[in-house]
Amino acid sequence: MTETQFDYNLAFSRNLGWVTPEEQENLRKVKIAIPGLGGVGGHHLHNFLRLGVEKFHIADLDTFELPNFNRQLGATFQSIGRSKTEAMEEFAYNINPNCQIQLFSDGVQLNNIRQFLEGVDLLVDTLDLYAMPTRIALYKISHELRIPMVTAGPFGMGTSVMAFHPDRLGFTDYFNLNDPDLSIEEAIARFLVGITPPFFIKKGAYLVWKEGFDLWQKKLPSLNIGCDAAAAALGSVALKILLKR
Repeated sequence: MTETQFDYNLAFSRNLGWVTPEEQENLRKVKIAIPGLGGVGGHHLHNFLRLGVEKFHIADLDTFELPNFNRQLGATFQSIGRSKTEAMEEFAYNINPNCQIQLFSDGVQLNNIRQFLEGVDLLVDTLDLYAMPTRIALYKISHELRIPMVTAGPFGMGTSVMAFHPDRLGFTDYFNLNDPDLSIEEAIARFLVGITPPFFIKKGAYLVWKEGFDLWQKKLPSLNIGCDAAAAALGSVALKILLKR
């Protein structure tokens, strides 16, 4: 199907009823920033595409590889070795050829956060768990620019969703991350305990093979079920934010 054959109103007409025609047009105009396409990032992009969102900033400095196959939406034999941003851009255009996507193929760094957030209506935090300095800076600047922020952690077969509004308690305040001398390890620990306290209270009791988990060796098990759950839950919250419900 060519671009001239694509009919936006027809393609997303089945959204109507759950959203009004005016709301659907608003979704077409908003811009969403997704700073990572591994893990659950591709699932979020897919959800927003199906909602009819057309404008995105997407970032990732990695390529798709075999260990991504258990959970990452863009991981296929055809995408092995390809830039995640380029592969997911192609994926997006195959759903909506009228998308307007700006790629950040070197990832989100401390020196390009403002460019990444330019004109953005919603930040969807999909950064790697270990990128805490960048995550903290990204939330602080989003708060300063009055951009709402959402994140969802895929944990096993479930998820935990959080949203931050510029008029309310900020990310660094909630997770107690304002100490400039805080180590990266302590920041990661506070973030994890804050977003999924049951896991740590029960000391990972749901894990059936403990050898598959080593936080400080960056060995974290995952299931696509959890990624689907995270995308669905976050998508519901994000839709309400975007439509001001």
